[in-house]
Amino acid sequence: MKKSEQSSEKREKTGHESQLWADFVHGWKPLFGKFNTLGFSFEWHEFKADREVEWNRSFHPESLEICLNIDGTGFIENQKERLELKPQTYGFYSVGIENGSSKGLKARRMPGQKHQFLTVEIAYPFLREHVAAGTRDLHPIVRGIVDGRKDEGSVGSQERLTTRHQRLLESLKAPPVYAAAQEIWYRSKAIEVISELLFESPEEDRSLFCIRQQRLAQERVEKVKEILEARMDNAPALEELGKLVGCSHYYLSRTFSKEVGMTISQYLRQLRIEKAAQLLETGRYNVTEVALEVGYSSLSHFSHAFQQQTGCCPGLYPLKKKRSD
Repeated sequence: MKKSEQSSEKREKTGHESQLWADFVHGWKPLFGKFNTLGFSFEWHEFKADREVEWNRSFHPESLEICLNIDGTGFIENQKERLELKPQTYGFYSVGIENGSSKGLKARRMPGQKHQFLTVEIAYPFLREHVAAGTRDLHPIVRGIVDGRKDEGSVGSQERLTTRHQRLLESLKAPPVYAAAQEIWYRSKAIEVISELLFESPEEDRSLFCIRQQRLAQERVEKVKEILEARMDNAPALEELGKLVGCSHYYLSRTFSKEVGMTISQYLRQLRIEKAAQLLETGRYNVTEVALEVGYSSLSHFSHAFQQQTGCCPGLYPLKKKRSD
């Protein structure tokens, strides 16, 4: 972009926004577009924040803004919802007509971090020009704007940046066309961003996806059960279990609890105590041998867990079992 074009773009900015980015002289670079005349703008941000940055001062009223967040942490929130933007994520938010009031969006960039992100600002009229009212599978926030419903500022959800998004971002920073063609090129990119990031999967696709995810979750849970039963004397740690079943241990923990109704550690304890009870019933093992057999190195921990699970201390369990029989 020529210096004259950059100056023109900066003059178009509100006083609040110019003042905000004036604190980061080399940290804000308008790439192309004029929000008030063309209906879209692309901006690159790269700066180190030594204090919290009041990011919402840069928002235009009646705009939909998409943030491709490379580095640094920020958030955007209204009175009901909050969008966290962490490194390598993206999200979008509608500024609405209330940005200057207590009902408007609040947005901050965290201090002590290096921030790198690209924003695409799209004016409501531009969005309505290129997306017809009633278009299927639009994100509800976008559908509300296109259909002309009043908007006071809404936030979408955090999504992961893919390699495809990364390539798009790099091309936006360095357009592969001559200066005379850049308005056409960036306009097409604004439309591409709308089509790429503002639609949801069709309902039938979401249903099939949910079914596949549910089946995969059940398969992972069953595999975890098999592993724990086979290795209860030396059970893998949660991180290793995640690797064995092909997902993160955080996701596995949540999935297992949801499917089984107890945590993995609770399930493992139940398995061990059930096995211990079976061994004690045979009369061929003493309490210490049973504790070691099912994976307890501490006799006191085993006794406590056994009594919690069965209501009886392990030493008396065979006698209690005979009486009940």
